[in-house]
Amino acid sequence: MTRLTAETAARFMALTLGHLGKRYPYKADLVMTGPEDVRPHWENHPIFHGSFDWHSCVHGYWQVLRLARLYPDLPEAAAVRARADLMLVPENVAGELAFLSRPMSAGFERPYGWAWLLALHDEATRHVDAPWGAALEPLALAFADRFHAFLPRLTYPLRVGTHFNIAFALTLARGWAEARDPALAALIDRKARDWFMDDRDCQAWEPGGDEFLSPALMEAMLMSRVLGDGFAPWFDAFLPRVASREPETLFVPATVSDRTDGKIAHLDGLNLSRAWCWRAIAGALGEFHPVSAVAEQAAQDHLAASLPHVAGDYMGEHWLASFALLALEGQGAGSPSRR
Repeated sequence: MTRLTAETAARFMALTLGHLGKRYPYKADLVMTGPEDVRPHWENHPIFHGSFDWHSCVHGYWQVLRLARLYPDLPEAAAVRARADLMLVPENVAGELAFLSRPMSAGFERPYGWAWLLALHDEATRHVDAPWGAALEPLALAFADRFHAFLPRLTYPLRVGTHFNIAFALTLARGWAEARDPALAALIDRKARDWFMDDRDCQAWEPGGDEFLSPALMEAMLMSRVLGDGFAPWFDAFLPRVASREPETLFVPATVSDRTDGKIAHLDGLNLSRAWCWRAIAGALGEFHPVSAVAEQAAQDHLAASLPHVAGDYMGEHWLASFALLALEGQGAGSPSRR
């Protein structure tokens, strides 16, 4: 089974350091309320103004901080720490917070970017000798407050395979909340049970043409965290024929026809995120469950399809390494462990 190595870690850190500060091209998430809003995006986002868009910059920082912690002696890790010292400082965080206080910013990056910011803060706090976690804490608390306000109003789950997928966001947010915000963790668990507990015989009609998440597998990932020891019976009812590799759609890696097309390139992310999900599901079920070996093989098949394409075109290069890291670790962001 393909796993994370020091060589891969060095390659990913070098790749991502190359675009964390790359100002152009950049896709802004901004509602203009007046002419004063016409300003360079790096003024709106003193930290997260690279990597093509805000959320990719956030999880790019998550990725390099995590790799620098796991492989601290690599030369690339020293470069990561230097960039974090420069960028993850209170004055820059204040600028990010100021953007959130603008009119019509309530839906900014909801919920995908919110969740990745919490994952970044969680990772930053694991660097116990660095000030980055303390600097990011006000921003993390601001997004946690947004989850508190939003989730009670979200009547129906967002089951899509793109940035709006609620199961993905809650998996990451729950990992942050468990040790910091018991009320948010309880709210996430309650909403997950309300939305997903009675789901049965999922048909897995996927993928869509621009998806980078599996709605079926992300739901299972979240429920593995929420249900704990009760996950296996739920999963057996949710995907009752998985041991026989059905639905087949969950086992066939997506074909990526054009990696220069940003939306079609999402499908490489789907393969990587499915690998992450399959590995996490296998771990939650345990080695003696009949699905575990099938899930591990599915993870390997999906990794093999897209791991070679993390770099090559900027439409994938600005974000795929983060999802490759999730897949290679098998747990990663949102994990209940604090590796």
